[in-house]
Amino acid sequence: MIDLSTCAWRHALVTGGAGFLGSHLCERLLDAKVEVDCADNLSSGSHGNIAHLEGRRGFRFVECDVCAPDAARRLPGPYDLILHFACPASPADYLRLPLETLDVGSLGTRTMLALAERDGARFLLASTSEVYGDPLSHPQREDYWGNVNPVGPRSVYDESKRFSEALVTAHVRTRDADAGIVRLFNTYGPRMRAYDGRAVPTFVRQALTGEPLTVAGDGRQTRSLCYVDDTVDGVLLVAASHSVRPVNIGGTDEITVDEIAHRVVELTGSSSAIVHVDRPIDDPQRRRPDTGLARELLGWAPRVPWEEGIKQTIAYFTATPSVAEPTPEE
Repeated sequence: MIDLSTCAWRHALVTGGAGFLGSHLCERLLDAKVEVDCADNLSSGSHGNIAHLEGRRGFRFVECDVCAPDAARRLPGPYDLILHFACPASPADYLRLPLETLDVGSLGTRTMLALAERDGARFLLASTSEVYGDPLSHPQREDYWGNVNPVGPRSVYDESKRFSEALVTAHVRTRDADAGIVRLFNTYGPRMRAYDGRAVPTFVRQALTGEPLTVAGDGRQTRSLCYVDDTVDGVLLVAASHSVRPVNIGGTDEITVDEIAHRVVELTGSSSAIVHVDRPIDDPQRRRPDTGLARELLGWAPRVPWEEGIKQTIAYFTATPSVAEPTPEE
């Protein structure tokens, strides 16, 4: 865990702060004595993710859509740091909310950049490995432009993030904004939703309930898992660095989806079978970040082995059985 005592942040805004990753960021900032405004419209986030933070000194939850005309008025600040993490991030969410996903990447990002300009705040955009699409270059470096289908079913998320990156870059170039971009790869851990469509929570839920684990395609496609604590460290290091370049943050161990499924079965002691289902359109075949820039610029590298992170995720699901129950929209 990184030391934030040298950072001068007094008041931070975390959009999407009631989401999986956003809630961990709120918690880490509070632990560092930074006041936190957590803004979320709860379209994919959950009040349960931040319930343990309410009542803590310096924490304020604002149920707010960052695309709404009154967003700036409801978030008066002033802020030293704005972490823009508002966006449906899982397939279940962005396929259910396609227009909202595009709005938050465009209008929402522009509104939050204006808020950062108003307050002279450091701004950091949560982008994604999805900007690389189904990459033809491996591992993926920050200077790779990507191989993206702009009209496929996943495009609402991919293109939303690509456009939001363009907005941030334009603000840096034309307004000298202190704004950066962090590209996140396959983060997982406690507070994920069991039905959000991503591999790790899906496999853990299925294993714990005795359902067959549904592996897409032949399972030989790869992912690079990064435990949430390591991702939070990387995000905050990028925020503190004042870098305006996109920076990859993600795991460096490349694992097949089939291997993840088998290991989850072993670690849970489940009797679940593993079955193969149709692979989603535009599902990337290989995914692994080149994290050389994060290592050189920030001294960052993931520290939690992926199997240890899986154990922690299983423990969370086991201790919180309600997370395995679908919400009404799921």
